[in-house]
Amino acid sequence: MGRPPSGGSPFFVMNPRRQLGRFSIRASVLAVILILLTTSACSSVATPTPFRPPTLPAPLIEPTFLIDPTQEIVVIESTPLPTILPTINPEECINDLQFVEDLTIPDNMFATFGVPLDKQWHVENSGTCHWNANYRLRNIGGAALGAPAEIALYPARAGTQATIQILFIAPFTEGVYESAWQAIDPNGSAFGDPIYIRISVQ
Repeated sequence: MGRPPSGGSPFFVMNPRRQLGRFSIRASVLAVILILLTTSACSSVATPTPFRPPTLPAPLIEPTFLIDPTQEIVVIESTPLPTILPTINPEECINDLQFVEDLTIPDNMFATFGVPLDKQWHVENSGTCHWNANYRLRNIGGAALGAPAEIALYPARAGTQATIQILFIAPFTEGVYESAWQAIDPNGSAFGDPIYIRISVQ
C-alpha cells in the first residue's frame, strides 16, 4: 500500500474485514427471518372464533291481571239440577191394556183330549197406572178350560210391555172351545183389550 500524498490531509480507509463482518450479521438475521416465515407458513392455521352478536334481553310485558297472593281464590262448580219425575197419583191415573200378539197356541189350533196348553200373550200397559199385586186377570166368558176364574195380572209399569201366561187343559169332548179374559183394576173394574184362546179338540 502506498503512502498518502504529501501535503494533503490523510483520508479514512475502511477495513475490508470489518465490512465482511457486518455483511455476515445481516445475512444471519435475514436467514432467521426466512426460517420464521417458513415455519409459520407450514404450521396449521388456527380456526378463527366466530363472531356472536350479543343477545338482546327479552322485552318486558306489562301484566294485565294481577292476583293478590294473600286473597283466597274460590272456585264455584255448577251443580246440575236434579231430574224430577212426575209422581202418578193412583186415583188420577188411567188403566189400559193393549193386545200386541199371540206368543203361543194360535187361534183354531188343533189339540188332543186332555193335553196341557201353555197360552201366552204379548201385551202392553198402555195406560198411566202401574200394574201391581192388586191387579187381576178375570175370565169374562167362554169355557174355563181347567184354569181358575181369576189370576194375578203380571206386574208392569206404565208404558212397558209384558207377557201374560195361563195354563189350560184341553177338554175330553170334541168341539171348538174359546176362553176370554180381561184385566181388572184394584176397584174391580175391567179395562183394556180382552184376550182369547180358541182351540179345536178332536
